[in-house]
Amino acid sequence: MDSALQDPHNGSAEAGSPANGTTRPPSTPEGIALAYGSLLLMALLPIFFGALRSVRCTRGKNSSDMPETITSRDAARFPIIASCTLLGLYLFFKIFSQEYINLLLSMYFFVLGILALSHTISPFMNKVFPANFPSRQYQLLFTQGSGENKEGGRGSPAPGSGLTRPLCPEIINYEFDTKDLVCLGLSSIVGVWYLLRKHWIANNLFGLAFSLNGVELLHLNNVSTGCILLGGLFIYDVFWVFGTNVMVTVARSFEAPIKLVFPQDLLEKGLEADNFAMLGLGDIVIPGIFIALLLRFDISLKKNTHTYFYTSFAAYIFGLGLTIFIMHIFKHAQPALLYLVPACIGFPVLVALAKGEVTEMFSYESSAEILPHTPRLTHFPTVSGSPASLAASMQQKLAGPRRRRPQNPSAIYEESNPKDPAVVTESKEGTEASASKGLEKKEK
Repeated sequence: MDSALQDPHNGSAEAGSPANGTTRPPSTPEGIALAYGSLLLMALLPIFFGALRSVRCTRGKNSSDMPETITSRDAARFPIIASCTLLGLYLFFKIFSQEYINLLLSMYFFVLGILALSHTISPFMNKVFPANFPSRQYQLLFTQGSGENKEGGRGSPAPGSGLTRPLCPEIINYEFDTKDLVCLGLSSIVGVWYLLRKHWIANNLFGLAFSLNGVELLHLNNVSTGCILLGGLFIYDVFWVFGTNVMVTVARSFEAPIKLVFPQDLLEKGLEADNFAMLGLGDIVIPGIFIALLLRFDISLKKNTHTYFYTSFAAYIFGLGLTIFIMHIFKHAQPALLYLVPACIGFPVLVALAKGEVTEMFSYESSAEILPHTPRLTHFPTVSGSPASLAASMQQKLAGPRRRRPQNPSAIYEESNPKDPAVVTESKEGTEASASKGLEKKEK
């Protein structure tokens, strides 16, 4: 019997026995093929649609939907943070009761799952609602501070007074409307279903929502950052799967919608099947945000082609298919990123080498699309001359005469309206002389 188990953060596939150790009849080849094919299809859906929505996300104006940009520093620290979190969960499961830990995690992911699923189905539901559906705008705002220090609160200066008040940092600023509330209600039904039954369909709905939101809202700022992130998690995945049993233990003990599951005995038992093949969300989101970055790079080239997106998408299918095949053949834990990372990075780079666009690929900055009006320094000014000549010219400019601007408004008025009688008389005589010359020209 084969089951693909994934860790809570990144994910690694394993073929092994069920967590409770009970003996089950071997799955049929048809059931195994259906389970693995369904997992592959479910992994492709959030990557494809999440990448498309990431492009619209960069063009959106709603602050609540702004993406979170991952920098090279974040990418370098992520494997370390993930390792500490994984080891911490392992120790928690060893020290405390697994039942209480999973209860807390279930409540936590219950809230997150409702919000994620509501955000996922909101664009689809907007097309379903009639045009005359009443829609009211709402805003959920949490700021830090109280009393006079609260933004917009008591003690704020009157408009036009010229006074300023301290700005309070916003903790939560979420804008929604009546349609979003309807989506939230529908998502709550799925949440209650998952909380009470832990059904695999409800688990997959939350898992797909988490994956799609991750691909949409987590943006890599450039290809180099993506290589750093994927390379670091490549080492992380291989170490924790082949080097220790920590990842497998946590994956078996962790009851939360952080993996996609599909029963291998669905044909025999129907919806009540319990022999699952599993795929961790990390094996979807991590390569997915890199594929979404390549889609935005395709659009920035303005060639009306999505070469790099389709190449990386096909590379992901190849890498995940290879993972499932090796796991099925060897019946042993397989770190999925061991096959996904070389495929998702190698295939697009080879295409860039063939097209001569490697420089454009690695110089592309996705953050410039998120903030299109931010000034960017694209080149440095050229300075000619020796340091001695530049210093001498600067000293000449500093030592030269400086015109002093009058600071007193009355002085400016006096300069423009002189009160010296001699100056006034000279100006009058000049005016009379010019007038007499004009009369003489007219007589001639």
